[in-house]
Amino acid sequence: MPLNPYNMNNPAAMAAAAGFINDGSQLMDSSSNGGGGFVAGGVPVVGPGAATPSMGGGGGGGVVMGHNATPAPAVGMGVVKMELYDLHQQIMQAYNDFSSIGNPLKMMVHTYECMIQVTGAQKADLMRSVIEQKANIVCHLRRSFMYYEALQEMAVTELKNWRRQQAQAGNGASFNENMLDEIQRCFGILESFVCLLLEAVKQVRMMEEDQELKIFMETIQVAQKNLVCSAFIVDKQPPQVMKTNTRFASSVRWLIGSQLGIHNNPPTVECIIMSEQQAQRFVTRGSHMDVINNSMSNQSSGEIQNCSSTMEYQQNQIFSASFRNMQLKKIKRAEKKGTESVMDEKFALFFYATTTVDSYQIRVWTLSLPVVVIVHGNQEPQSWATITWDNAFADIVRDPFVVTDRVTWCQLSIALNIKFGSSTQRPLTSENLEFLFEKLQRDNISGERNDCISWNHFCKEPLPDRAFTFWEWFYAIMKLTKDHLLGMWKAGRITGFISKAKAQDDLMRATTGIGTFLVRFSDSELGAVSIAYVNEYGVVVMLKPWTSKDFHIINLADRIRDLDLRYLHPTDINVLPLERDIAFGEFYTPRVEPAPRPDGYVPSTIRVQVRAAGGENGSIAGTPHHPMQSPPQNDMTGMGNSPLTFDPSGTFDAHSPSVMDDSDSDDSQMANEIKLLVESTPPGHPILDQISDTILTVFDTYCSSPASYAMPSPLNVPL
Repeated sequence: MPLNPYNMNNPAAMAAAAGFINDGSQLMDSSSNGGGGFVAGGVPVVGPGAATPSMGGGGGGGVVMGHNATPAPAVGMGVVKMELYDLHQQIMQAYNDFSSIGNPLKMMVHTYECMIQVTGAQKADLMRSVIEQKANIVCHLRRSFMYYEALQEMAVTELKNWRRQQAQAGNGASFNENMLDEIQRCFGILESFVCLLLEAVKQVRMMEEDQELKIFMETIQVAQKNLVCSAFIVDKQPPQVMKTNTRFASSVRWLIGSQLGIHNNPPTVECIIMSEQQAQRFVTRGSHMDVINNSMSNQSSGEIQNCSSTMEYQQNQIFSASFRNMQLKKIKRAEKKGTESVMDEKFALFFYATTTVDSYQIRVWTLSLPVVVIVHGNQEPQSWATITWDNAFADIVRDPFVVTDRVTWCQLSIALNIKFGSSTQRPLTSENLEFLFEKLQRDNISGERNDCISWNHFCKEPLPDRAFTFWEWFYAIMKLTKDHLLGMWKAGRITGFISKAKAQDDLMRATTGIGTFLVRFSDSELGAVSIAYVNEYGVVVMLKPWTSKDFHIINLADRIRDLDLRYLHPTDINVLPLERDIAFGEFYTPRVEPAPRPDGYVPSTIRVQVRAAGGENGSIAGTPHHPMQSPPQNDMTGMGNSPLTFDPSGTFDAHSPSVMDDSDSDDSQMANEIKLLVESTPPGHPILDQISDTILTVFDTYCSSPASYAMPSPLNVPL
C-alpha cells in the first residue's frame, strides 16, 4: 500500500522511510548520514524525509496513542518518543539559537561592502574573509534546516496522533481537544523559524548568485508549504452517520495563526462530499492538482447546502471556519458489488481553500473522518458497524478508506469496551468480554478458539440459530441500556452478559436460596432483558424477555418491585447479595394513591404478575410463600397445583378447606400429593422432619381404608 499522507496535503514529501541515529548529541551533516536523523538532547528524532504515520483524512486506525506515547513505526521508520511539552521546548530553543545568526550575517554583509570599495591585496584579503564567512553561514544554515525538518516532522506526527485520537473519540474514547492548542504553538514557532531561514538565505544570495543556494532556498520553501498545508485540519468532525435532509455542523482550523498574515485577507473555505472511490483517485493519481484548477465542484457526490464559510481570526489566536447549518440534500451512490449495502459505503467531506503567501499561491485541503449516509433511522445499526470498525482498525497510513477485514480479539475487545462504556458510562468487565468472545466464536473442525475475528463474523453473518448478527445484538443491547437501564447498569445491578446455563448454575449455588434473582440480556431477542430467579420450589425460572416497548409502560425497577423478589445475586463474587429494595429502591417510581376523580371514574394501575403453571388459579410466582431456607433438590414443578397449604400463622394445617373439603378434592389424591412432597424433601429438613412421621402414618392408614378411617382431631404441627 502506498504511503499517502493525504490528509497532510503532501503526497510526495513523506513517500520514503528513513532511519535515525541513536548516538551523539551534535547536529549531524546530511552528507554523513544520508539524510537520516539525529539525536537532540538524547531524544531520537525522525530525520528529514522520513515517513511518519498519516491519519488518512482523519479516518486512520490502529492503536490509539496519546501525546506521550510511542507512535507505531512504519517499515524502516525510526521510533519517536517525546512529550509534546518537550517538543515545544526543543523547537523554541532551536529557534532562539538560530536567531543569533543575525550578527554573523551583518558582519559578512559589512565585509562584503568593504571589499567592493577597495582594491589590490586588501580586496583579496576581504574576499577570502567573505568566502570563509559565507561558507560558515551556509553550513550553519544547512545544519539548522536539517534540525528544523526533523522538528517539523515531529510536530506533524503529533498532529497525526491527535487526529488518531480524534478518530478513536468517534467510538467514544476520551479525547483531549485542548492538546491542539499546544500543537498550534509548535506550528507557530516552526513557521517563524522557517521564515527566518528563508530570510537568511536571501541575504546570502544577495551577494552572489549561487545555483546551490537557489536549490537550497527552493527546498526551504517546499518545507514551508508543507508546514502550512499540514496545519489545515478538521477540528470539529461532522456526524459520521449522516442522515439526508438533516442539519449538521462542522469546522476547520488552520494552526498557522498570524505569522503569515493570512488572517488579514481571510480565505473562504468550500466543502463538498466525496465518495471513497473519488477520494482514492484524488490522492493516488495526483489529482490534487484539481484544486489548483478550481474544478472541485465536479468531484462532488452530492448536494450540500450552506457549504462555504469565511475563516475568522479570534482573540485566542484560533483561525477557523465554522459550518453551523449544513444539510446534505442529495447523494450519488456507486454501483454495489456482491453483498454490499448502502450502509457499507463510505463518504467524506472535503474542505478546501486558496490563499497567497509571500507572492506564491497555496491551495489547502483536508478530508473529514469517513461518514455513512442514510435516509432512514433503521439503517443506523449497520452504519455504526461500518464506522466503528473503521475508526478502530484502519491503518494510520492508507488509501481512503481501506481497512482490514480481520482483527484480533484483543483489538476488537478494546473497541467494544470503548463503545459500550462511553454509551452506558460503565465499562465492560473481563467476564463480560469473555462472554462476548464466546458469542463470536464459530464451530471449527479442530474445536479450537479462534483469536481472529473477521468483518463478516462481526456484522454480516447471523449468529448460530439466530436471525441477527453479533453487532445487531450488541448494538440493540447498548441502545436499550442507554435508554432504559442506564442508572441500574452504572450501579452494577444488572449482570447482563451471562448465558442461560451459567445464570441457572449461579442461582442454584446461591446461599440466599428462594427469591434470589439476577437480570440478564436476552440471547434470543434483540434489545431485551430477562429476569432469572429461584421460585418457591427451588427451580430457576427465566421470565419472558422485556424490550423497550415494555419499559415505556413500566420500567425495570418497578417490575422487579411488583414481583417481590428477595435477593439480587451479585455481579461480582467478592460482593455480598443485596436485598431487593436496597438494590433497586433508588430506581423505583414513587407510588401515590390516586385522588378521587370528579367524573366518577375509578383510577386503575398496571402491575406485573407472573403466574405459575396452574393458570388463573395458580399461585403468583417469584415470591417465596414460606420461610424455607434452602430449596428441594428435585424438580417439583409438577406440584404447582398441590392442595397442600401453609397457614401464614406458621402451622401446617391438614384440616384446611383446601385439603379436607370433599366437595372440591379427592382425598386419595390429596394424600398421595402430601406423601410425594415429604418423600421428595431432603432428609433432615428443619420443618418437614418434624411432621413427616405423623403425616405418613396418618395418611398411609387413610389411603389403605379411606371409607372406614376416621380423621383424628385436627392435625396442627408447629412449623
